[in-house]
Order: sequence, then C-alpha cells, then structure tokens
Amino acid sequence: MLASKIFASFTRLIQEAVAKADLDILDINEVILSGGTSHTPRIASNLRSLFPATTTILSPSTSATAINPSDLSARGAAIQASLIQEFEKEDIEQSTHPMVTVTPHLRHAIGVLVVSDSTEKGLFKPLAEKETAVPLRRQGDFAVPSGGGDVMIKICEGVSEIKITKPTPKQKQNDKKKTVNGAGGGSDDDDDEDEDEDSDEEEEEDLREKVWKVGTVLAETAIKGVKKGGRIEVSVTVNTDMSVLVTAREGDGKAGAGVRGKVERGEVVEN
Repeated sequence: MLASKIFASFTRLIQEAVAKADLDILDINEVILSGGTSHTPRIASNLRSLFPATTTILSPSTSATAINPSDLSARGAAIQASLIQEFEKEDIEQSTHPMVTVTPHLRHAIGVLVVSDSTEKGLFKPLAEKETAVPLRRQGDFAVPSGGGDVMIKICEGVSEIKITKPTPKQKQNDKKKTVNGAGGGSDDDDDEDEDEDSDEEEEEDLREKVWKVGTVLAETAIKGVKKGGRIEVSVTVNTDMSVLVTAREGDGKAGAGVRGKVERGEVVEN
C-alpha cells in the first residue's frame, strides 16, 4: 500500500514516546486517540497489533462509546474553563504555580502477596502501578485453598520485568526437497521453488510478557481459620503523606472480623 510507510511512522512515533517515558509497551493499560487522524481505522488496527490484548484502544473504530477524537481537545478546554470561570485572576495564577500542581506519586507498584499451605512462595497481585498519584485506594479479592486454613497476607512493593521467550525453531522439512528420480535428485526448478518458499517464511517474533517480582515488604498480617473455598478481601489506602492503611478480612459478604493496620509515612516522590 502507498500509505503503509505513513502508518508505520505513526507506530514508530508511539513506540518512541513510550520508550522516552522509560516504559514498556506492556506497561500501557489504555490508549486514547485524539485528533482528526484518529478517525482512520488503520491507525487503531496497527495499535491493536502493537499493544497487548489487555490494553484498551479507544477510538471510533474500536469502541462505539468512544468520544469523537476531534472533540477531545475542545472538551478538555471547556472542562478546565468551567472549573476556573469563577476564580479571580490571582487565584488562577496561584493555582498553576509549581508548588501547587506538584503531585506525590508512588515510586514502586504496591500489591498483595498471599501465602498459604498450598502456595508457600505466595501469589503476588499488583493493586497500584508505580507512578500512580496519591491519595489512592485499591481493593483486591483473593481465593484461598479449597480446603481453607490459615492465610498469610503481605503488602509488598512490586517490581515488573519484561520476560522474553525465544520461539521454538521449526524443523526444516527437507523431505519435500528430496525426490527419487533414478540415480539423481529433484529438478532444479523444484529446488528454486522450495528456496523461495523458505525465504518467504517470516521468523516468529519473541514472546514478551510482563512478570512481577516482590520487593520490600511494607506490612504483613494473617487470617486464621478461613472457611473452605473462602476468599480474602484486602483494601490498601495510600494517603497524601504516603502512609499506608491496610484492611483485610474474610470475604463472605458479611461484615465479619478482620484486621487493620497502618504503615507510617515513607519516602515522598514528586513529579
């Protein structure tokens, strides 16, 4: 296609933007297309191929409820104008001062590690990604062993890595090239055709996936005697002073007994 190079340049631009932000394609949860060019279905299609299936691509061609990309900038400006329409000029200037707009955020992701008799190493589930602005509140629901029992719960910092798996090389089917024709082999034309077929085969891309490793343990607690087939509800709240409030209880749908604790302020990071 004549436009293939143009569409490829859009994709490269997005890849470069993600790389400059020190992120990986697998770190992106949602992409919102803005501007008139975003109406082109091919652009959204290319982004679907670039990002993993878990990433939401919001555009007219991928979601019937997506806002018109041509209206996004105007809508954003209108929202900002409505918020400051009653402010005095001095207040507006003060509200844009760096000391006011700076927002604390997480240096590392925060998640929950659930340890039981059947999972000695534990199962880690991230609740809040790094760079998430605070204050924030996240809640997770965790299954326990089918037999029930005691469950250890650890609130940990998580570090994500990209695991790359090389595809298994395909065996060349040389049998197709060998034909018995008296004392000789196959014809030269057949060999040329087979070589063309091999050259046309594209190499399989490496399999890339996001994996989590457990970092610093911020807090830990335990719930004893969890019912058979029960579940554990864990709630994590990070305040603006970076203190962490943790609540855990057996999730039976009733306001039963649980545990609650608080981790005092850690290091504040500002963007």
